[in-house]
Amino acid sequence: MPPFTIFNAVLVLPDRELPGGAARFEGGSLTHVGPPAELAPGEAALDAGGLYLAPGLIDLQLNGAFGFDFTADPAAIWTVAAKMPRYGVTAFLPAIITAPRASIPAALAALGAGPLPGAALGARPLGLHLEGPFLNPGRRGAHPPRHLRLPDPAAARDWTPARGVRLVTLAPELPGARPLIEGLVASGVVVAAGHSAATFAEAQDGLAAGVTYGTHLFNAMAPLDHREPGVAGALLADTHAVVGLIADGVHVHPAMVNLAWRAKGPRQFSLVTDAVAGLGLGDGRYRLGERDVTVAAGTARLAGGTLAGSVLSLDQALRNLRAITGCSVPEALAAAAEVPARVLGLSGRYGRLAPGAAADLVLLTPGLEVVATWVGGRLVYQSERFARNGLARHIL
Repeated sequence: MPPFTIFNAVLVLPDRELPGGAARFEGGSLTHVGPPAELAPGEAALDAGGLYLAPGLIDLQLNGAFGFDFTADPAAIWTVAAKMPRYGVTAFLPAIITAPRASIPAALAALGAGPLPGAALGARPLGLHLEGPFLNPGRRGAHPPRHLRLPDPAAARDWTPARGVRLVTLAPELPGARPLIEGLVASGVVVAAGHSAATFAEAQDGLAAGVTYGTHLFNAMAPLDHREPGVAGALLADTHAVVGLIADGVHVHPAMVNLAWRAKGPRQFSLVTDAVAGLGLGDGRYRLGERDVTVAAGTARLAGGTLAGSVLSLDQALRNLRAITGCSVPEALAAAAEVPARVLGLSGRYGRLAPGAAADLVLLTPGLEVVATWVGGRLVYQSERFARNGLARHIL
């Protein structure tokens, strides 16, 4: 692709905002980030009009959207990927929940097959997030109990990033968890503690074995208690672990969001959606693996009332985090871009505005509404309002 420059933007850098900045990209990668650079004769450019230009958002836990569930229909990963840029999402981990054993090979095959020829460009699936089956039955949440299993290193022998597995959520207190954690980490897989009834000591043992992430902090975990902090307390107290949190106002009380933010800070806090098939469609009945989920008034639940993921979009999570914590725009964006990329060991390529990084970008209003999204330097989304007002005509 020829060079393209976005100028007159407020660049969102990890530690500050840079007003009046410019970003140039070519061949899918950023080549300049900083003060305005002189345009080459005939070079295509966009006047951002003082809007925020930030790295594209990365969701580490997406079960599905737009009526599709990845566990039930893993081929839909690519259909959903094409639509996620409307939320500023340029990369994500499709989450496969506890299901029959054949579900994981099927998801890996769908991921490896790639999109159908001629399919619309969209967000990048960076690999699977396997949320289960090695979860504590007492903290299973919406996961079907009949498919839960004890940790089995042999069953996970082929789970590697090269084969499509990036992150595995498990309960570190289960028998056999430690050798499984150690084996996954040695293979380059990120291991998260979640759906767990671990005591503080058991969680610390998991962290020592290689757990570096906490899946949807506070949810499907033993309550945080002043005498037995449990897995939530261990994750909050650990100086290296990153926590994921669903900031939809339903899963976690705003006061606890604030508590987690103050404990972990912008370097160890990751926004996730845990969104299900109802994202983008509103109220109705949807699938989550083998189970029916009812979305009503912005909340997804099983028939018995158990929360079953969310219908939160990642850009809305950004706005919620700002409103709850009062954090800065760069801090909020880090929680949805730089930190998730670093969790996956991909911060050299994703989650930041820097020369050499992928040209995965999102243009945002001061209120953090998505205006336009680029993936690999290609414009894959622009809002109707801004298209109607001539954003396309500003491309010189």
